[in-house]
Amino acid sequence: MKSKVSVSILTLFKDGVKNVDDNIKKIERHADFIHFDIMDGKFVPSVTIGPKETAMIKTHLPKDVHLMCNEPIMLIDDYEKAGASMITIHVEACSDVKKTIEYIKKKGIKPTISLKPKTPVSEIIPYLGMVNMVLVMTVEPGWPRQSFMVDMMEKVKEIRKLKPHLDIQVDGGINDKTVKIAKRAGANVFVSGSYIFDSKDPVHAIKLLKEAK
Repeated sequence: MKSKVSVSILTLFKDGVKNVDDNIKKIERHADFIHFDIMDGKFVPSVTIGPKETAMIKTHLPKDVHLMCNEPIMLIDDYEKAGASMITIHVEACSDVKKTIEYIKKKGIKPTISLKPKTPVSEIIPYLGMVNMVLVMTVEPGWPRQSFMVDMMEKVKEIRKLKPHLDIQVDGGINDKTVKIAKRAGANVFVSGSYIFDSKDPVHAIKLLKEAK
């Protein structure tokens, strides 16, 4: 499957929105999606940006919005208005996963289902036919710059066997080395932020992620 890169911009916000816009312009022609990490301080300990900041970012790339939030169905309208093209929800965070996915689709947005490291694949199997993508977290959600959890690749392999043509995204500790491990396991969409923007040449970093074998 074609490799895609979703560029995470959370770490850029510390220097203001202008810094985010400037950095997006540098990589926009080379990335596939812009990844927004949304945390509510409840589902995960951290609190990050919200719909206002998401809406302020102007890009021609699809906005890949990852809701690490309890009951994300309550937030779908806000992120629809903020320009989300894709919305990721966590199976652990929804009282009614099916209803939440259906509501996302009703809004014309592509749904993704995600699971935390300790959650088995069996928890998302009932929803694989309803979503456009699965996100396998390769770190515990809520903190940046964590190390890649290689044992999560067993989940990627399991999902790939179940759904040979479904996009499988991985998020956490993705760099030019770990991307090879994830790709061999069956992932094809790679979320990366620190590795890209800490690089002297962010465009080349994206190229390395896409071309890794």
